[in-house]
Amino acid sequence: MRAILGSRTGSGVAMGRQGASSRDVAALAGVSIGTVSNVINRPDIVAPRTRSKVEAAIQELGFVPNASARRLRGASTRTIGVVVPDVSNPFFTDLARGAEDKANEADFLVIVCNSDESVIKEEHYLSMLEAQQVDGICITPASRTSLQKSPTFKRLMERKVGLAVMDGRLRGVDACFATVDDVQGGAMAAEHLLELGHRSFLWITGPDSIPQCYDREMGIRSALENAGLGREALTRVEVQAMSADAGVAIGEALVQDGLRHTAVICANDLLAFGCLRAFLEHGIRVPDDISIVGYDDIDFARVAAVPLTSIRQPRRELGRTAAQMVLAQCTDSESVPPREVIFQPQLVVRESTAAPKAGT
Repeated sequence: MRAILGSRTGSGVAMGRQGASSRDVAALAGVSIGTVSNVINRPDIVAPRTRSKVEAAIQELGFVPNASARRLRGASTRTIGVVVPDVSNPFFTDLARGAEDKANEADFLVIVCNSDESVIKEEHYLSMLEAQQVDGICITPASRTSLQKSPTFKRLMERKVGLAVMDGRLRGVDACFATVDDVQGGAMAAEHLLELGHRSFLWITGPDSIPQCYDREMGIRSALENAGLGREALTRVEVQAMSADAGVAIGEALVQDGLRHTAVICANDLLAFGCLRAFLEHGIRVPDDISIVGYDDIDFARVAAVPLTSIRQPRRELGRTAAQMVLAQCTDSESVPPREVIFQPQLVVRESTAAPKAGT
């Protein structure tokens, strides 16, 4: 029978549920305490046979590593933060879920934070994640310049915390990027409507400070310019919240003002759903009277009252890729993750778009 050494509470070693310590695990496995620590915090550097012996001892003893003690020693907390602008938006829900799926595969805990597109709230959450000593952060920034101006983000970069930006490309930020070519996505939306014969467009978008909105508008304007249309062909309407309620409000205003365009392009699907609802409630037929294109292609797009034409983004894959980049930075110092992975958007044509009526 193997002897199990008594635990020493004064040694600063983390204790498990049943009183077992890392010293006990080391004795049972026949290895050093340092090897036990490596199996817990840096399993990739331990030989598979040794790692298996230690893991078997951990299981037999019911040893649970103390995350708080590891933080005090400066070791890995096996935790990453995920910061998104609006977790109620299904796009960002899927983005966070993709990151969580990948982190779970590596046995990492995920803390999800919702910035509400607020730079102040984003900075607050970054500070909280820094205080928790997370190993890495995946973030969709609240604005095009928030991370460049963030003192907390600067400290995180200096500390070499694993960092990845999801769904956005920023200058002056030393992080990995998992993003979609939104300029191309905006161009795809406009080109689809141009091919149908539309020449008068309404663009409903969030503030230019949101990088995705800025890039999508650049793509739309480029497509219209390439088609020989002047800037007057596109009317821009800005909303402060990119929500279905905001879309309803804009749709109501358009109906009251009289429809002067044959097509609407929305910066996300939620805005498009809101417009669609307002139009249908006032007897405006989609797409007979006006066409609508959304962006993101969330799951509800295909089951809307009028199935929505939209620009598809690989939502979960974006999150998974960002988390993979972060994990590579914080678990394998020998691995250099890609600095940028750019996914291509896809036009999904459904029943909300058609050729404009003759004479419009």
